[in-house]
Amino acid sequence: MRRSTPICLAAAVYAATAVFVASAQAPRERTTTTTTTTMADPDKRPASGSPAALVSMMSPVADSATDGTVSVGGREIAYKAVAGTITVGASDAQDAMIGLDGKWLAESGVDLPARPEDQPATARIFYTAYFAKGLPAGTRPVTFIYNGGPGSATMYLHMGSFGPKRVVTTDTQHDPGGPYRIVANQYSLLDASDLVFIDAPGTGFSRVMGKDAWHSFYGTDQDGMAFTRFIRRFLTKYSRWPSPKFLFGESYGTTRDAVLSNDLTSAGIDLNGVVLLSQILSFDNSADGDDANPGTENGYFLSLPSFAATAFYHHRVPGQPAASPAALEPFLREVEQYALGDYAAALLQGADLSPERKGAVAAKLESYTGVPAALWVKANLRMTGGEFSKYVQESSGLATGRLDSRYEGPAVDPLGREAEYDPFTQAITSAYLVAINSYARADLHFGDNMTYKPSAREPGWQWDLRHRVPGAGYPEGSVNVMTDLALAMKHNPRMKVMLMGGYFDLGTLYFGATYEMKHLPIPSALQSNISYKFFPTGHMVYVNEEALHGLHDATAAFIHANEHGQ
Repeated sequence: MRRSTPICLAAAVYAATAVFVASAQAPRERTTTTTTTTMADPDKRPASGSPAALVSMMSPVADSATDGTVSVGGREIAYKAVAGTITVGASDAQDAMIGLDGKWLAESGVDLPARPEDQPATARIFYTAYFAKGLPAGTRPVTFIYNGGPGSATMYLHMGSFGPKRVVTTDTQHDPGGPYRIVANQYSLLDASDLVFIDAPGTGFSRVMGKDAWHSFYGTDQDGMAFTRFIRRFLTKYSRWPSPKFLFGESYGTTRDAVLSNDLTSAGIDLNGVVLLSQILSFDNSADGDDANPGTENGYFLSLPSFAATAFYHHRVPGQPAASPAALEPFLREVEQYALGDYAAALLQGADLSPERKGAVAAKLESYTGVPAALWVKANLRMTGGEFSKYVQESSGLATGRLDSRYEGPAVDPLGREAEYDPFTQAITSAYLVAINSYARADLHFGDNMTYKPSAREPGWQWDLRHRVPGAGYPEGSVNVMTDLALAMKHNPRMKVMLMGGYFDLGTLYFGATYEMKHLPIPSALQSNISYKFFPTGHMVYVNEEALHGLHDATAAFIHANEHGQ
Protein backbone atom coordinates (compact mmCIF):
# COMPACT_ATOMS: atom_id res chain seq x y z
CA MET A 1 0.00 0.00 0.00
CA ARG A 2 1.18 3.52 -0.74
CA ARG A 3 1.35 5.57 2.39
CA SER A 4 -0.85 8.67 2.40
CA THR A 5 0.16 11.96 3.93
CA PRO A 6 -2.75 13.96 5.37
CA ILE A 7 -3.55 17.56 4.50
CA CYS A 8 -6.38 18.57 6.92
CA LEU A 9 -10.96 18.46 7.80
CA ALA A 10 -14.15 16.28 7.76
CA ALA A 11 -12.94 12.79 7.04
CA ALA A 12 -9.25 11.92 7.20
CA VAL A 13 -6.80 14.93 7.67
CA TYR A 14 -3.73 16.57 6.69
CA ALA A 15 -0.38 17.51 7.84
CA ALA A 16 1.14 19.19 4.88
CA THR A 17 4.73 19.81 4.09
CA ALA A 18 6.26 21.79 1.27
CA VAL A 19 7.26 18.45 -0.23
CA PHE A 20 3.96 18.02 -2.05
CA VAL A 21 3.34 21.66 -2.87
CA ALA A 22 5.84 22.28 -5.60
CA SER A 23 6.22 21.40 -9.23
CA ALA A 24 5.42 18.31 -11.23
CA GLN A 25 5.53 15.03 -9.36
CA ALA A 26 4.50 11.46 -10.01
CA PRO A 27 0.89 10.55 -9.21
CA ARG A 28 0.41 10.02 -5.48
CA GLU A 29 -2.24 9.63 -2.81
CA ARG A 30 -3.13 12.33 -0.31
CA THR A 31 -5.49 11.85 2.57
CA THR A 32 -7.67 14.83 3.44
CA THR A 33 -10.71 15.47 5.52
CA THR A 34 -13.09 13.87 3.09
CA THR A 35 -11.25 11.66 0.67
CA THR A 36 -8.12 9.80 -0.29
CA THR A 37 -7.45 10.79 -3.88
CA THR A 38 -4.77 9.79 -6.35
CA MET A 39 -3.26 13.05 -7.52
CA ALA A 40 -2.35 13.30 -11.18
CA ASP A 41 0.16 15.60 -12.82
CA PRO A 42 -0.34 18.97 -11.08
CA ASP A 43 0.48 20.83 -14.29
CA LYS A 44 -2.37 19.15 -16.10
CA ARG A 45 -5.30 21.48 -16.69
CA PRO A 46 -8.80 20.80 -18.02
CA ALA A 47 -8.72 20.33 -21.75
CA SER A 48 -10.95 22.17 -24.15
CA GLY A 49 -14.37 20.57 -24.04
CA SER A 50 -13.87 19.21 -20.49
CA PRO A 51 -16.49 19.97 -17.81
CA ALA A 52 -14.24 22.59 -16.22
CA ALA A 53 -13.92 24.38 -19.54
CA LEU A 54 -17.50 24.02 -20.72
CA VAL A 55 -19.03 25.19 -17.44
CA SER A 56 -18.05 28.75 -18.28
CA MET A 57 -20.63 28.71 -21.06
CA MET A 58 -23.48 28.27 -18.59
CA SER A 59 -25.47 31.28 -17.43
CA PRO A 60 -25.64 31.84 -13.65
CA VAL A 61 -28.43 29.83 -12.06
CA ALA A 62 -31.24 31.94 -10.64
CA ASP A 63 -31.45 32.31 -6.86
CA SER A 64 -34.20 30.42 -5.07
CA ALA A 65 -35.97 32.02 -2.08
CA THR A 66 -38.12 29.99 0.30
CA ASP A 67 -39.66 30.55 3.72
CA GLY A 68 -39.65 28.42 6.86
CA THR A 69 -39.80 28.33 10.62
CA VAL A 70 -37.66 26.61 13.23
CA SER A 71 -38.05 26.37 17.00
CA VAL A 72 -34.91 27.03 19.06
CA GLY A 73 -35.03 27.13 22.85
CA GLY A 74 -38.83 27.28 22.78
CA ARG A 75 -38.78 30.31 20.47
CA GLU A 76 -40.34 30.06 17.02
CA ILE A 77 -38.15 31.76 14.42
CA ALA A 78 -39.54 32.60 10.99
CA TYR A 79 -36.84 32.84 8.35
CA LYS A 80 -36.22 33.38 4.67
CA ALA A 81 -33.77 31.05 2.95
CA VAL A 82 -31.93 32.06 -0.22
CA ALA A 83 -29.98 29.46 -2.18
CA GLY A 84 -27.94 30.99 -4.95
CA THR A 85 -24.54 31.79 -6.38
CA ILE A 86 -22.23 34.80 -6.35
CA THR A 87 -19.56 35.08 -9.04
CA VAL A 88 -16.10 36.37 -8.09
CA GLY A 89 -13.05 37.20 -10.14
CA ALA A 90 -9.52 35.87 -9.78
CA SER A 91 -8.16 39.31 -8.86
CA ASP A 92 -9.59 42.43 -7.25
CA ALA A 93 -9.29 44.37 -10.51
CA GLN A 94 -11.11 41.66 -12.42
CA ASP A 95 -13.69 41.25 -9.66
CA ALA A 96 -14.61 44.94 -9.91
CA MET A 97 -15.58 44.40 -13.54
CA ILE A 98 -18.21 41.76 -12.71
CA GLY A 99 -21.76 42.71 -11.75
CA LEU A 100 -23.74 41.12 -8.93
CA ASP A 101 -25.60 39.17 -11.61
CA GLY A 102 -22.34 37.37 -12.43
CA LYS A 103 -21.97 39.00 -15.83
CA TRP A 104 -19.22 41.29 -17.06
CA LEU A 105 -20.19 44.94 -16.78
CA ALA A 106 -20.91 46.53 -20.14
CA GLU A 107 -18.44 49.31 -19.38
CA SER A 108 -15.71 46.89 -18.29
CA GLY A 109 -14.12 46.90 -21.71
CA VAL A 110 -13.31 43.20 -21.37
CA ASP A 111 -13.01 41.60 -24.78
CA LEU A 112 -13.94 38.01 -24.03
CA PRO A 113 -12.22 35.35 -26.15
CA ALA A 114 -14.57 33.16 -28.16
CA ARG A 115 -13.50 29.95 -26.44
CA PRO A 116 -14.85 29.67 -22.87
CA GLU A 117 -11.65 28.04 -21.63
CA ASP A 118 -9.68 31.11 -22.74
CA GLN A 119 -11.85 33.61 -20.87
CA PRO A 120 -10.68 35.15 -17.57
CA ALA A 121 -10.97 32.79 -14.60
CA THR A 122 -14.02 33.20 -12.37
CA ALA A 123 -15.61 31.20 -9.57
CA ARG A 124 -19.35 30.85 -9.18
CA ILE A 125 -19.74 30.24 -5.44
CA PHE A 126 -22.85 28.53 -4.10
CA TYR A 127 -24.27 29.63 -0.78
CA THR A 128 -27.38 29.19 1.34
CA ALA A 129 -28.30 32.20 3.47
CA TYR A 130 -30.86 32.16 6.26
CA PHE A 131 -32.34 35.48 7.38
CA ALA A 132 -34.54 35.70 10.48
CA LYS A 133 -37.64 37.74 9.71
CA GLY A 134 -38.71 40.87 11.56
CA LEU A 135 -35.25 41.86 12.80
CA PRO A 136 -33.28 44.94 11.68
CA ALA A 137 -30.57 43.84 9.25
CA GLY A 138 -28.21 46.65 10.30
CA THR A 139 -27.75 45.32 13.83
CA ARG A 140 -28.45 41.63 13.23
CA PRO A 141 -25.23 39.53 13.26
CA VAL A 142 -24.32 37.56 10.14
CA THR A 143 -22.09 34.48 10.39
CA PHE A 144 -20.23 33.00 7.42
CA ILE A 145 -19.84 29.22 7.81
CA TYR A 146 -17.73 26.70 5.87
CA ASN A 147 -16.04 23.33 6.06
CA GLY A 148 -12.47 22.81 4.91
CA GLY A 149 -10.71 19.93 3.15
CA PRO A 150 -9.18 21.68 1.37
CA GLY A 151 -11.64 20.90 -1.38
CA SER A 152 -14.56 19.91 0.86
CA ALA A 153 -18.14 21.12 0.46
CA THR A 154 -19.97 22.56 3.46
CA MET A 155 -22.62 19.83 3.57
CA TYR A 156 -21.35 18.68 6.98
CA LEU A 157 -21.85 21.95 8.85
CA HIS A 158 -24.95 22.80 6.82
CA MET A 159 -26.76 19.53 7.52
CA GLY A 160 -25.22 18.70 10.88
CA SER A 161 -24.74 21.82 12.97
CA PHE A 162 -26.58 25.13 12.74
CA GLY A 163 -28.97 25.06 9.77
CA PRO A 164 -32.75 24.84 10.31
CA LYS A 165 -32.69 21.14 9.36
CA ARG A 166 -30.20 18.46 10.32
CA VAL A 167 -29.61 14.83 9.49
CA VAL A 168 -29.64 12.38 12.40
CA THR A 169 -26.95 9.70 12.63
CA THR A 170 -26.32 7.20 15.40
CA ASP A 171 -23.31 8.39 17.40
CA THR A 172 -20.29 6.04 17.13
CA GLN A 173 -22.22 3.65 14.85
CA HIS A 174 -22.36 3.01 11.10
CA ASP A 175 -26.05 3.27 10.29
CA PRO A 176 -27.72 1.11 7.64
CA GLY A 177 -28.35 2.76 4.27
CA GLY A 178 -31.22 5.20 3.71
CA PRO A 179 -33.68 6.51 4.32
CA TYR A 180 -32.08 8.85 6.84
CA ARG A 181 -33.98 11.09 9.21
CA ILE A 182 -33.84 14.81 8.41
CA VAL A 183 -35.42 16.73 11.27
CA ALA A 184 -36.08 20.28 12.41
CA ASN A 185 -32.93 21.49 14.15
CA GLN A 186 -33.65 22.76 17.64
CA TYR A 187 -29.96 23.73 17.85
CA SER A 188 -30.00 26.05 14.85
CA LEU A 189 -27.93 29.19 15.36
CA LEU A 190 -30.69 31.36 13.88
CA ASP A 191 -31.59 32.41 17.41
CA ALA A 192 -28.31 34.35 17.53
CA SER A 193 -27.35 35.25 13.95
CA ASP A 194 -28.27 35.15 10.30
CA LEU A 195 -26.32 32.33 8.66
CA VAL A 196 -24.48 31.96 5.35
CA PHE A 197 -23.24 28.47 4.47
CA ILE A 198 -20.64 28.70 1.70
CA ASP A 199 -19.43 25.92 -0.58
CA ALA A 200 -15.82 26.61 -1.58
CA PRO A 201 -15.01 27.04 -5.30
CA GLY A 202 -15.34 23.72 -7.11
CA THR A 203 -17.41 22.06 -4.36
CA GLY A 204 -21.13 21.55 -3.89
CA PHE A 205 -22.90 23.57 -6.58
CA SER A 206 -19.92 25.96 -6.85
CA ARG A 207 -17.92 25.91 -10.06
CA VAL A 208 -14.65 27.39 -11.35
CA MET A 209 -14.26 28.30 -15.00
CA GLY A 210 -12.03 30.03 -17.50
CA LYS A 211 -8.32 30.13 -18.19
CA ASP A 212 -6.12 28.75 -15.37
CA ALA A 213 -9.20 28.46 -13.15
CA TRP A 214 -7.69 25.77 -10.93
CA HIS A 215 -4.52 27.76 -10.39
CA SER A 216 -6.61 30.88 -9.67
CA PHE A 217 -8.78 29.39 -6.92
CA TYR A 218 -7.24 26.16 -5.62
CA GLY A 219 -4.65 27.31 -3.12
CA THR A 220 -4.25 28.66 0.39
CA ASP A 221 -3.96 32.29 -0.65
CA GLN A 222 -6.19 32.08 -3.73
CA ASP A 223 -8.96 30.52 -1.64
CA GLY A 224 -8.70 33.22 1.01
CA MET A 225 -9.08 35.99 -1.55
CA ALA A 226 -12.01 34.23 -3.26
CA PHE A 227 -13.83 34.12 0.08
CA THR A 228 -12.94 37.76 0.74
CA ARG A 229 -14.47 38.78 -2.57
CA PHE A 230 -17.51 36.62 -1.93
CA ILE A 231 -18.13 38.23 1.47
CA ARG A 232 -17.74 41.75 0.06
CA ARG A 233 -20.25 40.96 -2.67
CA PHE A 234 -22.65 39.32 -0.23
CA LEU A 235 -22.57 42.36 2.05
CA THR A 236 -23.42 44.55 -0.94
CA LYS A 237 -26.11 42.30 -2.40
CA TYR A 238 -28.00 42.02 0.89
CA SER A 239 -27.14 45.46 2.36
CA ARG A 240 -25.34 43.90 5.33
CA TRP A 241 -22.29 46.14 5.54
CA PRO A 242 -23.34 47.57 8.96
CA SER A 243 -24.03 44.13 10.48
CA PRO A 244 -21.82 42.51 13.14
CA LYS A 245 -19.75 39.95 11.24
CA PHE A 246 -18.48 36.55 12.34
CA LEU A 247 -16.56 33.70 10.70
CA PHE A 248 -17.07 30.03 11.60
CA GLY A 249 -14.67 27.54 10.02
CA GLU A 250 -14.12 23.85 10.62
CA SER A 251 -10.85 21.94 10.05
CA TYR A 252 -9.08 23.42 7.01
CA GLY A 253 -11.83 26.00 7.37
CA THR A 254 -9.88 27.23 10.41
CA THR A 255 -6.80 27.63 8.21
CA ARG A 256 -9.07 29.68 5.96
CA ASP A 257 -10.34 31.57 9.04
CA ALA A 258 -6.84 32.83 9.76
CA VAL A 259 -6.06 33.84 6.17
CA LEU A 260 -9.52 35.31 5.61
CA SER A 261 -9.58 37.32 8.84
CA ASN A 262 -6.35 39.01 7.82
CA ASP A 263 -7.47 39.49 4.21
CA LEU A 264 -10.76 41.06 5.35
CA THR A 265 -9.04 43.30 7.88
CA SER A 266 -6.58 44.40 5.20
CA ALA A 267 -9.56 45.18 2.97
CA GLY A 268 -11.05 47.44 5.64
CA ILE A 269 -13.62 44.95 6.99
CA ASP A 270 -13.30 44.41 10.73
CA LEU A 271 -14.77 41.26 12.20
CA ASN A 272 -16.51 41.00 15.54
CA GLY A 273 -15.36 37.44 16.08
CA VAL A 274 -13.87 34.28 14.61
CA VAL A 275 -14.81 30.74 15.65
CA LEU A 276 -12.36 27.93 14.91
CA LEU A 277 -13.71 24.38 15.20
CA SER A 278 -11.17 21.54 14.98
CA GLN A 279 -8.30 23.87 14.27
CA ILE A 280 -5.06 23.50 12.37
CA LEU A 281 -3.02 26.64 11.66
CA SER A 282 0.46 25.11 11.38
CA PHE A 283 0.60 21.81 9.54
CA ASP A 284 3.71 20.85 11.48
CA ASN A 285 1.33 20.33 14.40
CA SER A 286 -0.60 17.50 12.74
CA ALA A 287 -0.49 13.87 13.87
CA ASP A 288 0.80 12.98 10.39
CA GLY A 289 3.55 14.43 8.28
CA ASP A 290 6.45 14.75 10.69
CA ASP A 291 7.72 11.37 9.50
CA ALA A 292 8.25 12.99 6.10
CA ASN A 293 9.92 16.00 7.69
CA PRO A 294 12.63 14.62 10.04
CA GLY A 295 13.66 16.89 12.87
CA THR A 296 10.16 18.30 13.27
CA GLU A 297 8.86 16.80 16.52
CA ASN A 298 5.78 18.89 17.35
CA GLY A 299 3.30 16.54 15.75
CA TYR A 300 4.46 13.63 17.88
CA PHE A 301 4.25 15.14 21.34
CA LEU A 302 1.12 17.17 20.54
CA SER A 303 -0.61 13.92 19.44
CA LEU A 304 -0.05 12.13 22.71
CA PRO A 305 -3.05 13.54 24.64
CA SER A 306 -5.44 12.53 21.81
CA PHE A 307 -3.82 9.09 21.62
CA ALA A 308 -4.33 8.76 25.36
CA ALA A 309 -7.95 9.93 25.16
CA THR A 310 -8.58 7.30 22.49
CA ALA A 311 -7.01 4.54 24.56
CA PHE A 312 -9.01 5.71 27.57
CA TYR A 313 -12.28 5.56 25.62
CA HIS A 314 -11.59 2.04 24.31
CA HIS A 315 -10.38 0.77 27.72
CA ARG A 316 -6.83 0.20 26.48
CA VAL A 317 -5.02 2.07 29.25
CA PRO A 318 -3.27 -0.52 31.46
CA GLY A 319 -4.82 -0.73 34.91
CA GLN A 320 -7.49 1.75 33.91
CA PRO A 321 -10.54 2.06 36.15
CA ALA A 322 -13.97 2.58 34.61
CA ALA A 323 -13.70 5.09 31.77
CA SER A 324 -16.08 7.62 33.24
CA PRO A 325 -16.38 10.99 31.48
CA ALA A 326 -15.49 12.74 34.73
CA ALA A 327 -12.15 10.93 34.85
CA LEU A 328 -11.12 11.82 31.29
CA GLU A 329 -10.08 15.44 31.74
CA PRO A 330 -7.91 14.92 34.87
CA PHE A 331 -6.20 12.07 33.00
CA LEU A 332 -5.59 14.32 29.98
CA ARG A 333 -4.12 17.10 32.11
CA GLU A 334 -1.52 14.61 33.35
CA VAL A 335 -0.73 13.41 29.83
CA GLU A 336 -0.44 16.98 28.55
CA GLN A 337 2.20 17.78 31.16
CA TYR A 338 4.17 14.68 30.26
CA ALA A 339 3.88 15.45 26.54
CA LEU A 340 5.37 18.95 26.96
CA GLY A 341 7.92 17.76 29.47
CA ASP A 342 9.71 14.42 29.44
CA TYR A 343 8.33 13.20 26.11
CA ALA A 344 9.20 16.36 24.16
CA ALA A 345 12.62 16.48 25.81
CA ALA A 346 13.31 12.88 24.81
CA LEU A 347 12.36 13.52 21.19
CA LEU A 348 14.50 16.65 21.01
CA GLN A 349 17.55 14.68 22.16
CA GLY A 350 17.46 12.67 18.96
CA ALA A 351 20.36 10.22 18.68
CA ASP A 352 21.76 11.36 22.04
CA LEU A 353 18.89 9.73 23.93
CA SER A 354 20.25 6.76 25.85
CA PRO A 355 18.73 3.29 25.41
CA GLU A 356 17.78 3.28 29.10
CA ARG A 357 15.96 6.60 28.81
CA LYS A 358 14.27 5.51 25.59
CA GLY A 359 13.00 2.37 27.31
CA ALA A 360 11.63 4.37 30.24
CA VAL A 361 9.82 6.79 27.93
CA ALA A 362 8.41 3.90 25.89
CA ALA A 363 7.06 2.29 29.07
CA LYS A 364 5.37 5.55 30.01
CA LEU A 365 3.86 5.87 26.55
CA GLU A 366 2.45 2.35 26.86
CA SER A 367 0.89 3.31 30.20
CA TYR A 368 -0.95 6.18 28.48
CA THR A 369 -1.81 4.63 25.10
CA GLY A 370 -1.96 0.87 25.55
CA VAL A 371 0.39 0.43 22.58
CA PRO A 372 3.20 -1.94 23.73
CA ALA A 373 6.46 -0.34 24.81
CA ALA A 374 8.38 -2.60 22.41
CA LEU A 375 6.45 -1.10 19.50
CA TRP A 376 7.18 2.43 20.73
CA VAL A 377 10.89 1.56 20.88
CA LYS A 378 10.72 0.07 17.38
CA ALA A 379 9.07 3.31 16.19
CA ASN A 380 11.85 5.33 17.82
CA LEU A 381 9.18 6.85 20.13
CA ARG A 382 7.54 8.47 17.09
CA MET A 383 4.15 7.21 15.96
CA THR A 384 1.87 8.89 13.43
CA GLY A 385 -1.88 9.11 13.75
CA GLY A 386 -2.41 6.53 11.01
CA GLU A 387 -0.09 4.09 12.76
CA PHE A 388 -1.74 4.61 16.13
CA SER A 389 -5.17 4.06 14.55
CA LYS A 390 -3.96 0.67 13.39
CA TYR A 391 -2.16 -0.49 16.53
CA VAL A 392 -4.30 0.69 19.44
CA GLN A 393 -6.96 -1.97 18.80
CA GLU A 394 -4.96 -4.31 16.60
CA SER A 395 -5.34 -7.23 18.99
CA SER A 396 -9.11 -7.10 18.41
CA GLY A 397 -8.77 -6.93 14.64
CA LEU A 398 -10.14 -3.39 14.60
CA ALA A 399 -9.13 -0.15 12.89
CA THR A 400 -9.78 2.95 15.01
CA GLY A 401 -11.36 6.10 13.69
CA ARG A 402 -9.20 9.01 12.61
CA LEU A 403 -11.38 12.08 12.69
CA ASP A 404 -13.36 10.61 15.56
CA SER A 405 -11.45 7.88 17.33
CA ARG A 406 -14.51 6.70 19.25
CA TYR A 407 -15.50 4.95 16.02
CA GLU A 408 -14.07 1.59 14.98
CA GLY A 409 -14.37 -0.89 12.15
CA PRO A 410 -12.82 -4.11 10.83
CA ALA A 411 -9.16 -3.81 9.90
CA VAL A 412 -8.64 -4.04 6.15
CA ASP A 413 -5.02 -5.18 6.01
CA PRO A 414 -3.70 -6.87 9.18
CA LEU A 415 -0.16 -6.55 7.81
CA GLY A 416 -0.41 -2.90 6.85
CA ARG A 417 1.63 -0.16 8.50
CA GLU A 418 -1.35 2.06 9.25
CA ALA A 419 -5.14 2.00 9.14
CA GLU A 420 -6.27 1.91 5.53
CA TYR A 421 -9.47 3.88 6.09
CA ASP A 422 -11.30 6.01 8.62
CA PRO A 423 -14.30 4.19 10.13
CA PHE A 424 -15.79 7.53 11.18
CA THR A 425 -15.79 8.95 7.67
CA GLN A 426 -17.28 5.78 6.27
CA ALA A 427 -19.97 5.84 8.95
CA ILE A 428 -21.34 9.34 8.35
CA THR A 429 -20.63 10.40 4.74
CA SER A 430 -23.59 8.68 3.10
CA ALA A 431 -26.11 10.29 5.47
CA TYR A 432 -24.76 13.79 4.85
CA LEU A 433 -24.54 13.37 1.09
CA VAL A 434 -28.11 12.06 0.94
CA ALA A 435 -29.30 14.86 3.22
CA ILE A 436 -27.83 17.77 1.25
CA ASN A 437 -28.99 16.38 -2.10
CA SER A 438 -32.52 15.83 -0.80
CA TYR A 439 -32.79 19.07 1.17
CA ALA A 440 -31.34 21.31 -1.55
CA ARG A 441 -33.89 20.18 -4.10
CA ALA A 442 -36.96 19.42 -2.00
CA ASP A 443 -36.73 22.33 0.47
CA LEU A 444 -34.46 24.95 -1.09
CA HIS A 445 -35.70 24.30 -4.64
CA PHE A 446 -32.18 24.58 -5.99
CA GLY A 447 -29.95 22.27 -7.99
CA ASP A 448 -32.21 20.64 -10.55
CA ASN A 449 -30.11 19.26 -13.41
CA MET A 450 -26.94 19.96 -11.38
CA THR A 451 -24.50 17.70 -9.54
CA TYR A 452 -23.66 18.42 -5.91
CA LYS A 453 -19.93 17.75 -5.55
CA PRO A 454 -18.93 16.77 -2.00
CA SER A 455 -15.33 17.39 -3.01
CA ALA A 456 -13.52 19.46 -5.64
CA ARG A 457 -11.06 16.63 -6.13
CA GLU A 458 -10.89 15.05 -9.54
CA PRO A 459 -8.08 13.80 -11.80
CA GLY A 460 -5.45 16.51 -12.09
CA TRP A 461 -6.66 18.40 -9.01
CA GLN A 462 -3.89 20.13 -7.08
CA TRP A 463 -4.04 22.44 -4.09
CA ASP A 464 -1.30 25.06 -3.91
CA LEU A 465 -0.23 24.98 -0.27
CA ARG A 466 2.29 27.77 -0.61
CA HIS A 467 1.37 30.69 1.59
CA ARG A 468 2.59 34.25 1.59
CA VAL A 469 3.22 35.01 5.24
CA PRO A 470 2.44 38.67 5.95
CA GLY A 471 5.73 40.53 6.07
CA ALA A 472 7.83 37.45 5.29
CA GLY A 473 7.03 36.39 1.74
CA TYR A 474 6.97 32.66 0.89
CA PRO A 475 9.14 30.82 3.43
CA GLU A 476 10.19 27.25 2.69
CA GLY A 477 8.33 24.72 4.78
CA SER A 478 4.83 23.58 5.58
CA VAL A 479 1.80 25.84 5.74
CA ASN A 480 1.61 28.03 8.84
CA VAL A 481 -1.04 30.76 9.03
CA MET A 482 -0.56 31.68 12.69
CA THR A 483 0.94 35.01 11.62
CA ASP A 484 -2.23 35.84 9.67
CA LEU A 485 -4.50 35.36 12.67
CA ALA A 486 -2.05 37.20 14.90
CA LEU A 487 -1.87 40.15 12.51
CA ALA A 488 -5.67 40.34 12.27
CA MET A 489 -5.88 40.39 16.07
CA LYS A 490 -3.25 43.12 16.33
CA HIS A 491 -4.83 45.25 13.60
CA ASN A 492 -8.25 44.76 15.20
CA PRO A 493 -7.60 44.32 18.95
CA ARG A 494 -11.36 44.20 19.65
CA MET A 495 -11.82 41.06 17.55
CA LYS A 496 -12.51 37.99 19.70
CA VAL A 497 -11.56 34.41 18.90
CA MET A 498 -13.05 31.14 20.14
CA LEU A 499 -11.36 27.76 19.71
CA MET A 500 -13.42 24.59 19.98
CA GLY A 501 -12.74 20.95 19.18
CA GLY A 502 -12.98 17.33 20.27
CA TYR A 503 -10.65 15.28 22.45
CA PHE A 504 -11.00 12.25 20.13
CA ASP A 505 -9.88 13.97 16.93
CA LEU A 506 -6.64 12.52 15.53
CA GLY A 507 -6.82 14.75 12.45
CA THR A 508 -6.75 18.20 14.01
CA LEU A 509 -5.43 17.81 17.52
CA TYR A 510 -7.10 19.68 20.37
CA PHE A 511 -3.74 19.99 22.15
CA GLY A 512 -2.05 21.08 18.95
CA ALA A 513 -4.68 23.78 18.48
CA THR A 514 -4.19 24.99 22.06
CA TYR A 515 -0.43 25.01 21.50
CA GLU A 516 -0.91 27.17 18.41
CA MET A 517 -3.04 29.70 20.28
CA LYS A 518 -0.51 29.91 23.11
CA HIS A 519 2.25 30.55 20.57
CA LEU A 520 0.59 33.24 18.48
CA PRO A 521 2.95 36.20 18.01
CA ILE A 522 0.64 38.65 19.81
CA PRO A 523 1.01 40.81 22.92
CA SER A 524 0.16 38.87 26.07
CA ALA A 525 -2.82 41.16 26.69
CA LEU A 526 -4.49 39.89 23.50
CA GLN A 527 -4.44 36.32 24.79
CA SER A 528 -7.51 37.31 26.83
CA ASN A 529 -9.38 37.72 23.51
CA ILE A 530 -9.20 33.94 23.03
CA SER A 531 -11.65 31.51 24.66
CA TYR A 532 -11.67 27.71 24.59
CA LYS A 533 -14.25 24.92 24.63
CA PHE A 534 -13.57 21.21 24.08
CA PHE A 535 -15.95 18.26 23.90
CA PRO A 536 -15.66 14.48 24.51
CA THR A 537 -16.23 13.88 20.79
CA GLY A 538 -14.17 14.02 17.62
CA HIS A 539 -13.60 16.27 14.62
CA MET A 540 -17.27 16.92 13.83
CA VAL A 541 -18.42 17.44 17.39
CA TYR A 542 -22.04 17.87 16.28
CA VAL A 543 -22.55 14.19 15.42
CA ASN A 544 -23.22 13.79 19.15
CA GLU A 545 -26.45 15.56 20.11
CA GLU A 546 -25.31 16.56 23.58
CA ALA A 547 -22.15 18.07 22.12
CA LEU A 548 -24.21 19.80 19.42
CA HIS A 549 -26.28 21.41 22.16
CA GLY A 550 -23.10 22.61 23.84
CA LEU A 551 -21.66 23.80 20.53
CA HIS A 552 -24.77 25.86 19.87
CA ASP A 553 -24.82 27.37 23.34
CA ALA A 554 -21.12 28.28 23.29
CA THR A 555 -21.33 29.83 19.82
CA ALA A 556 -24.55 31.74 20.55
CA ALA A 557 -23.05 33.11 23.77
CA PHE A 558 -19.89 34.14 21.89
CA ILE A 559 -21.93 36.01 19.27
CA HIS A 560 -24.17 37.72 21.85
CA ALA A 561 -21.11 38.83 23.82
CA ASN A 562 -19.43 40.38 20.79
CA GLU A 563 -22.21 41.67 18.53
CA HIS A 564 -22.33 45.20 19.92
CA GLY A 565 -20.46 47.99 18.16
CA GLN A 566 -20.05 51.50 19.43
